[in-house]
Amino acid sequence: MEAVIASGGKQYCVTPGQVIAIEKLAGVKGAPVEFRSVLLVKRDGEVIAGARALAGARVSGEVVAQGRGRKVSIVKFKRRKNYRRHRGHRQAATTVRITRIEV
Repeated sequence: MEAVIASGGKQYCVTPGQVIAIEKLAGVKGAPVEFRSVLLVKRDGEVIAGARALAGARVSGEVVAQGRGRKVSIVKFKRRKNYRRHRGHRQAATTVRITRIEV
């Protein structure tokens, strides 16, 4: 069984047992997480889509870790003007293990 969920403005294709890194969610390690925004479910070769068909669908998981992504370097430079700026950014992320998909 597979499902497509939406979280943090992005969409993820998930299966039970899969570990994914998503935008930061509140919760400590081991806390349960529930995704109500299920866009599509594939079960036994049958594709279920649409708001009415998936009204009660949900994907459950648990928080594995809270952390930050890799560093992204931002460099601004203008030649011959003595203008150089260097900044870095690390996006906060939550690692989630998908436990169950319910339709």
